Amino acid sequence: MASNNSGQDGNGKSDARLDSLDMQLKAARKAEAVRSGTDQVPAKGMRQGNRVLTELIAGPAGGALIGWLFDRLFNTSPALLLVCMFLGIAVAFRNIIKISNERPE
Repeated sequence: MASNNSGQDGNGKSDARLDSLDMQLKAARKAEAVRSGTDQVPAKGMRQGNRVLTELIAGPAGGALIGWLFDRLFNTSPALLLVCMFLGIAVAFRNIIKISNERPE
């Protein structure tokens, strides 16, 4: 006849089988994290690179957008667009210089 022992006796004792399974699961999760590369946080140098890229895109684009809005408002077709875009480029370069002076560690 089959045993009615479900492995859960309810008295709080740890089961060696469950402990072994838990250790195997932890090892498998750690191996998967190492294999997929998700166990590491991005390096500060990579974060700085992303900040530089953001500045290079957002500075001129933001300046051009603001210049285009002022051109539409004051009817000075390409003048304010160009001025604000070059101001955006200058601000972006200034911010990039600030970022490059930070220590990457």
